[in-house]
Amino acid sequence: MNDVNLAEVEMRRNVRMVLRVNGEATEVLFAPYKTLLEVLREDLDLPGTKHGCELGECGACAVLVDGEPMLSCLVLAVECDGRSIETVEGLARGSELHPLQAAFADLGGAQCGYCTPGILMTAKALLDKDPDPGREDIKQAISGNLCRCTGYQQICESIEEAARRMRGGGADSAIPTPSGGAKA
Repeated sequence: MNDVNLAEVEMRRNVRMVLRVNGEATEVLFAPYKTLLEVLREDLDLPGTKHGCELGECGACAVLVDGEPMLSCLVLAVECDGRSIETVEGLARGSELHPLQAAFADLGGAQCGYCTPGILMTAKALLDKDPDPGREDIKQAISGNLCRCTGYQQICESIEEAARRMRGGGADSAIPTPSGGAKA
């Protein structure tokens, strides 16, 4: 073992990959048993994706992989070689919030905020596929995301408002209020 370089030993225990995260190719060295959640948070310093249950039951760790919502606590990072990964950090463009982020802020769709990144990413996948989803489509899409604070009404209203804005409706016209009415 004396003749073995420590760097060589380290390389045998770790995987070096280029992951494409939020549109940027980034080389990362990590243990092959690490989940995508762990690599995002610990190795790439992207803490927006949350550790929740680590069992795939809460949705707090949802990210998009090739445009599909995936629970990053259940995906090994090595499985993401050559795939596009989107996290909540990639939603905003500079200082401009994504319409989902803006609608959640405007309508109180986020309370404590712990579940919000996973819900935002799941909702983004929905709106990318269906720019005008009905309430039942929204409920179905976010059914794997648990929230203990809002009761889901404001979350659904926020997603509906984001969809409207993304279709070209302004941020000021007919914004639903948390009570279900509309603000003029």
